[in-house]
Amino acid sequence: MTKLYYSPGACSLAGHILLEEFGRPYELKLTPVGDEGTGSKEFLKINPRGRVPVLIDGGEIITESPAILFYLSSSFSDGNFWPKSVLEQARCWEWFNWLSSNVHAVAYGQVWRPGRFIDDEHQWKNVISKGNNNLQEFSGVIENNISGRTWCVGEAYSCVDPYLFVFYSWGKAIGLDMESSFPAWSRHAARMLERSAVQSALRQEGLIP
Repeated sequence: MTKLYYSPGACSLAGHILLEEFGRPYELKLTPVGDEGTGSKEFLKINPRGRVPVLIDGGEIITESPAILFYLSSSFSDGNFWPKSVLEQARCWEWFNWLSSNVHAVAYGQVWRPGRFIDDEHQWKNVISKGNNNLQEFSGVIENNISGRTWCVGEAYSCVDPYLFVFYSWGKAIGLDMESSFPAWSRHAARMLERSAVQSALRQEGLIP
């Protein structure tokens, strides 16, 4: 059976949402961030990087959210969540690369993991401040890209949309005024919350009642 290693509210939520969209059996493996979860010997044997998400399917181990989302949408849904147009496929990878590198690794990395950028703890406040500035800038880019659209790519819901939803929820979590500052992105998030798969995944992760 397909197994997803996840931490509540982490970027693994995107893969969790897709698995719910498919409506086929899968297993969730709660893996908290830290020594008892992602840092445990058991987990590091599966993913030496020590991070979620990890997907195991047919004995194959797949890591990194964009790779997992591509695999799931291409393999499990008859291509319903992966566009057939080569141009729209390229647009998916544009989103994936931007979100995973600039938004996740850089901006949120600076805010939540300043020690990854500089060893001197006295400088961490400056790193966090720069991260918050980057988040405002990068969120503005997202706002412009999603403005006037129902979904991220083309006219149809795709595997990019759950991934974008994760970063919206992170913005809310750190106190960004998402509704006022990023109205188009907020409308996208509202459409996501109308989907039963999203609600189910959020409930299973304890993020909504």
